[in-house]
Amino acid sequence: MLATLLAHRSVRGFDATRPVDPGTLEWLVAAAQSAPSSSNLQVWSVVAVEDVDRRLRLAGLVGDQAQVRDAPLVLIWIADLARLQALADDRGVPLDGAAYLDTFLMAVIDAVLAAQNAVTAAESLGLGTCYLGAIRNRSVEVAEELGLLPGAFAVVGLCVGHPDPARPAAVKPRLPQAAVLSRERFPAATPDVPVASYDETMGDFYRSQGMTPTDWSSHSLARLAGPERLKGRDRLVEALARHGIGLR
Repeated sequence: MLATLLAHRSVRGFDATRPVDPGTLEWLVAAAQSAPSSSNLQVWSVVAVEDVDRRLRLAGLVGDQAQVRDAPLVLIWIADLARLQALADDRGVPLDGAAYLDTFLMAVIDAVLAAQNAVTAAESLGLGTCYLGAIRNRSVEVAEELGLLPGAFAVVGLCVGHPDPARPAAVKPRLPQAAVLSRERFPAATPDVPVASYDETMGDFYRSQGMTPTDWSSHSLARLAGPERLKGRDRLVEALARHGIGLR
């Protein structure tokens, strides 16, 4: 298990000619359902997309990313408050607690925990995976494509398939533990030295992959420099309202 976790890498090169074996999807969902769920509310769902035309349309909504076109299976993980709302409507009982920020956050956490369980399960079977945060760039169009009901929101996508051996992916270095681990209390100041050393490590990594070298600090600060860099996600609150999700 530790070997599988520590060998994780984002696979963007899939063998488009090899489908996922029958029964694999059900195993991935079984692993996802084994993830923790706050209060056992299970406020998440997943939409499995295998149809080529739908994958092409989804690819267009996430910046025309090749892995969405090539991966035989794309899983869209949903923060799903619609199921409980339908149950409440059927029984004629209130569900006012669903309109609060913490409830939506709970659904997001449930969905992500489920997704990560599926990632570990897929990689244990020799499959490659790649998360798609860009699924939130145009959430209204994604919801229309998937037929999501009010109260259901696509949190993240996940490409799953057989890695293309001609396009291998390397394990990307992470920040040193000294930068992320504190004991008992949060540190009074963010340590600069581990981040500086990590910048050098990432530069070496990009060069080894034939990519333009850049450092993590500059990349990260530029990515969050302003709302225009969020690629549509700066309008998330408005989008949630259109999805029938209120945040109190």
